[in-house]
Amino acid sequence: MFDVKELFLKYVKFNTQADDASQTSPSSAGQRVLAEIIADDCRAIGLTEVEVSEHGYVYATLEANIDRECPVIGFIAHMDTSPDCSGENVNPQVIVEYDGGDINLENGVVISPKECKFLANYKGQELITTDGRTLLGADNKAGIAEILAAMGYLIQNQHIKHGKIRIGFTPDEEIGRGADNFDVAKFGADFAYTIDGGEIGELTYESFNAAKVDITIRGRSVHPGRAKGLMVNASLVALELAGMLPNNETPATTENREGFFHLSEMSGTVEKASLKYIIRDFEDNGFKRRKDLIIDVVKRMNEKYGECVTFDMSDQYFNMYNILKDKAYVIEMAERAYDKAGVVPKKIPIRGGTDGSRLSYMGLPCPNIFAGGHNYHGPMEFVPVGSMRKAVEVIIGICEIAAK
Repeated sequence: MFDVKELFLKYVKFNTQADDASQTSPSSAGQRVLAEIIADDCRAIGLTEVEVSEHGYVYATLEANIDRECPVIGFIAHMDTSPDCSGENVNPQVIVEYDGGDINLENGVVISPKECKFLANYKGQELITTDGRTLLGADNKAGIAEILAAMGYLIQNQHIKHGKIRIGFTPDEEIGRGADNFDVAKFGADFAYTIDGGEIGELTYESFNAAKVDITIRGRSVHPGRAKGLMVNASLVALELAGMLPNNETPATTENREGFFHLSEMSGTVEKASLKYIIRDFEDNGFKRRKDLIIDVVKRMNEKYGECVTFDMSDQYFNMYNILKDKAYVIEMAERAYDKAGVVPKKIPIRGGTDGSRLSYMGLPCPNIFAGGHNYHGPMEFVPVGSMRKAVEVIIGICEIAAK
């Protein structure tokens, strides 16, 4: 019950792809199925107050084994996987001892150290990959397995003293809804950690500011032989609009602390076209500048083509550093646990967001700890088993340190 590898291999078999088109919570039936399985495992491990909420959130408690007062800590991971790549019939492959060369999978998929420079770091280690047809689901089922393995270890080893610990597993993080129905008051933690980062050592307390934009263009269809001065081709307007945004500020051309505009979806005919963007920036001023540019571009297109463009822009989450910079002890406690586990912290801003990005603004300070995986959201995804085991050690270390 307590082995992180076996728990992970069990959970990835469940298809929990989030569905952005769904209005339910969770957005896909597979997430509810996995929630019930996880709840059963929580009970089997010996956790109390196990609950699956009406919206598919799993909550549970590890009661304190000391009588002195100490903070209530939370650990959180999400159950859904990305809609970017199939999560159906995941068939994980276990490489007992990676030889340092290319990893050849089905469908011509190759995980190569020539492209993935970090792969060489894991020569001689045990890796879990996909079979090349689906994503793996280490984002974030590795986090779930690591939290439960740590809780099981603490229950088995009562000599390790800890305060009350709350755990929570959320649906639909990948589509930005993970915190929508999270009950912070019921969770009752003083602070928490999401176990949702990448490679071993990542410790992140700075995330993007994020917004999404849905743009709709209404055209005017006229017989192409008699269209001069009359036709407004919505698809061409969409292409022109997209070309007005900086082409050197996309995910493929940015890194580190650089923000971007990401065209995630487009479709169109003469009569109607649509563009879906996500906007990301670490700096508040840069975030505002990007949103203002969208507004300005739409205005200019409407002036040119006659009020044919409408848009809906909404914020998704904000940089959690704005909250955590005043909660340094939460980060310092994690750093001490990394040191105890022999893991060197890699304090980098996360080029994305976690549930913690929103939960921090909801009153639950929540930095992010590594889950250990690489190449998330696609068939080249893999996770070293040793990295998962180190994440378990870090979780246990945080619980121990907080009790002191």
